[in-house]
Amino acid sequence: MVEIREELLDELIKDYKDPEDLLGKNGLIGQLKKRLIEKAMEAEMKDHLGYPKNRKTAESNSNSRNGHSQKKVVSNRENLEITVPRDRESRFEPRIIPKHQRRFDGFDQQIIALYARGMSTRDIQSSLEEMYEVDVSPSLISTVTEGIINDFKEWQSRPLNSIYPIVFFDCLVVKSREEGKVSNRSVYLALGVNMEGTKELLGLWITASEGAKFWLSVITELKNRGVNDLFIACVDGLKGFPEAIESVFPGAEIQLCIVHMIRNSCRYVSWKDRKAICADLKTIYTADTVDQAELALDEFAEKWDHKYPTISLLWRRHWDRIIPFLAYPEYIRKVIYTTNAIESLNRSLKKVLKTKGVFPNDQAIQKLLFLALRNISKKWTMPIREWKAALNQFAIRFQDRFPLS
Repeated sequence: MVEIREELLDELIKDYKDPEDLLGKNGLIGQLKKRLIEKAMEAEMKDHLGYPKNRKTAESNSNSRNGHSQKKVVSNRENLEITVPRDRESRFEPRIIPKHQRRFDGFDQQIIALYARGMSTRDIQSSLEEMYEVDVSPSLISTVTEGIINDFKEWQSRPLNSIYPIVFFDCLVVKSREEGKVSNRSVYLALGVNMEGTKELLGLWITASEGAKFWLSVITELKNRGVNDLFIACVDGLKGFPEAIESVFPGAEIQLCIVHMIRNSCRYVSWKDRKAICADLKTIYTADTVDQAELALDEFAEKWDHKYPTISLLWRRHWDRIIPFLAYPEYIRKVIYTTNAIESLNRSLKKVLKTKGVFPNDQAIQKLLFLALRNISKKWTMPIREWKAALNQFAIRFQDRFPLS
């Protein structure tokens, strides 16, 4: 590390009277940074040509200095106008600030961090100007965030683990403008719980309309990226999805989300009956055994079928995919029968999305959600509660498929 002499510092601040003299827009630190960068570039040019400034070039060297050009560089404190030396053969490549680079000091990361919070281009401009007194153009913000798409594509195609004991599938709806028309776009998420019990987002997919063909392509993609088996797939009852999962992973248990079942049931219920309906439905999914759950469903039908016959019919129609969680102890059931993990994820994403009205295209949706998901996943460091006990249950129930090493 270069040691700065005390005498030099004393010389620099001999006229110091106000913090603005040092830290202001045209203060000493900014000027010093500019001059040091220019001095470093001159030193690099000297090394490149093999002779110092104001000396004649050697006869063996056809290249020589060719004046200077002006360049604006954005840092996280100011806009710097620097003078860059040129050579006649245009072979000089500065190392301190390479050609075509106009940002440094991690400035791109500042823009990306603000974008990941759902801020608009105009809001990012205002925030950067307020914090750093730097004027950033919309095109610069767009250029910086466009680079995220390559990161997203790499992430979306990365290899996955061979086994995920639990995978949750769910959907968000956002608005996008396609060919001048605003329409709903469905964003589907796959959240896995790996063998260590930690959460991992496996991918996100955007489509205008879901169906068996679409779901099959999603599950096949997971298979092609290395997933050979999953024990339990938790879904919200989307048509064609359970069949798509079973066609690719025939040994997977399909568990319908009870939260979604309750929501779907309450669609048919008047407000004054909703609390009582939810209380009676709870006796079904909190039963100790399948037999007790069936008895509770019969009692529910006897009590409410005269008024809301569609509810018991809904539960009976999906019964085989409602009850798998009843085969597990209480500490595993809550992990399986609700989509608490992915509902929590959705809430975090909606906080980001609420600042957006309509996205210009699918790529804009991908950029924002990918950045938001990357921030959210940083908190996923601890395994799900009681995970070791859950693994022992899975080892017994899926003993022919459970990895022993």
